[in-house]
Amino acid sequence: MSLTFYANLVSQPSRAVALFLKVNNIPHEFKFVDMVKGEHTSEVYEKLNPFKKVPIIDDNGFILRESVGILRYLCRERNVPDHWYPKDSKQQARVDEYLEWQHLDTRASCAMFVQIKLLIPKITGIPADPEKVKKIEKRMKNTLSLIENIWLKDKPYLTGDKISIADLLGACEVEQPRMAGYDARKDFPRIAAWLERVRNDLNPHYDEVHKAVGKIAAKSKL
Repeated sequence: MSLTFYANLVSQPSRAVALFLKVNNIPHEFKFVDMVKGEHTSEVYEKLNPFKKVPIIDDNGFILRESVGILRYLCRERNVPDHWYPKDSKQQARVDEYLEWQHLDTRASCAMFVQIKLLIPKITGIPADPEKVKKIEKRMKNTLSLIENIWLKDKPYLTGDKISIADLLGACEVEQPRMAGYDARKDFPRIAAWLERVRNDLNPHYDEVHKAVGKIAAKSKL
């Protein structure tokens, strides 16, 4: 098997790539990277990814280390439906528009909320600072409001009438705060409908890759 996928499904970008591979029936070998045990910082892994992050792919010796780049690459290199990353220049630009926006918005705010409220306290043993949690939660909800009222204002998916790689990345990021006790579905009806739409499009794979998120969320009493 020529494609090897290194990932941990607690990672939002890992889940997005995992969904793409599964839904499109792309043959691959999955290699779990145990980040709790520090496997992402090991000498062996660092040779593959000096950034010490997940996911990465090894496509017959070609190493690619960033989820957005991985998804774009797979759309070009594998025979997948055009809606994922349209060949039409304008439609592709709409997908790219979200992909560029999400780094400092959806990804930054949702991931940081989880880090400040859950991960850092768990690692350090020091309770989360309520003021810091309040501040990042406000920022996150502002981002979610932009998704609700701009990206999803007049279309079923983030960038058009059909699901794209933007929705994979977006949905996985928006699901992440559930692990720290916040579910965007409760406050944002368009986001709730969109997540259900994406889930239905991708199941049974969507539920499968989000099992770890669900288990952690259950501990947060969601």
